[in-house]
Amino acid sequence: MRDTLSQIYQARVDAGSLQADPAQGAVLPALESLRTWLEANPTRKAGLFAGLFARPAMPPKGLYLWGGVGRGKSMLMDLFYEATDIPSKRRVHFHAFMQDIHRAIHVARKTGVDDPILPVAEDVIKDTRLLCFDEMQITDITDAMIVGRLFERFFAAGIVIVTTSNRPPEDLYNEGLNRALFLPFIAMLRDRLEVTELLSPNDYRQHRLAGAKVYFLPSAGVKNLLSGIWNDLTGGAAGRVLSLPVNGRQVEVPCFANGVGRASFWDLCAKPLGPGDFLAIAAALRVLILEDIPQLSASNYNEAKRFVILIDALYEGKVRLICSAADEPERLYLEGSGSFEFERTASRLREMQSADWGKGD
Repeated sequence: MRDTLSQIYQARVDAGSLQADPAQGAVLPALESLRTWLEANPTRKAGLFAGLFARPAMPPKGLYLWGGVGRGKSMLMDLFYEATDIPSKRRVHFHAFMQDIHRAIHVARKTGVDDPILPVAEDVIKDTRLLCFDEMQITDITDAMIVGRLFERFFAAGIVIVTTSNRPPEDLYNEGLNRALFLPFIAMLRDRLEVTELLSPNDYRQHRLAGAKVYFLPSAGVKNLLSGIWNDLTGGAAGRVLSLPVNGRQVEVPCFANGVGRASFWDLCAKPLGPGDFLAIAAALRVLILEDIPQLSASNYNEAKRFVILIDALYEGKVRLICSAADEPERLYLEGSGSFEFERTASRLREMQSADWGKGD
């Protein structure tokens, strides 16, 4: 007999990888109910000809889980996603999903189809029974105009949707252009999803990092220290590649779980990435563990330039940075073209080490 989500959660608490939180525990029964239904109805068709004679089994309401940063929303959704034993499931960051949708619409338009959203939605539907979105946020008018039609098709097809967000549905696309056209989507979310606030008073990421060292100089044990921080922030997750579609390309963070990314300097700064790529990474992460920042000079000028852009994106996005580097920020780039401009980056690296940096955002 399989363990329930509450039992899996408690086992992780007992193992020390999670801290017991009543607010988190209170969400698990609703997720368990969805898990049970999905495993009893893993596909929309019961047999080869079932779709010809009967409507597919329609699921119960999905879940819209919202609350402050670091409360454990993504962790709960990942626990549910990993434990739900069905073949047709997808878990994706909402920003990356919408980037992918825009790319697919662009391709569909080239075929001359009257309504490119329809084939794009059907392409998602055919391989999906469960769709999990992390960090739903809508700030772009194009997204706002598309998302309602997409979700209408998803719900009609019987897809179960579970999503996390930092804000309630009513605050999505707040003060956006032509927001009145977006209001039916908010009503749809309220109607088709159970909207639940995660009322935990604890910001676990900030608690774990408050007063903790986040900038490490070379030493024999640095990799183990960073691995320990990763395990603490993610609950010991193995991590997966986070692939973000940006302007028709895939930008990757090699290891990602629960809003935390892990990469080396060379993974991100030795590739031909630009401001848009780094902004997409910053939008997708709450914490970045960046390893092996080297001494910077004219010999690696292009990599250094990308590093400056990366730090700017993380700084503006209030992404918590934990890193290992060849030297202190002020001594990373001492000579060569760009060393003067690096002084601002060094200042930001220093500021981002403070215990309360990024709080309240």
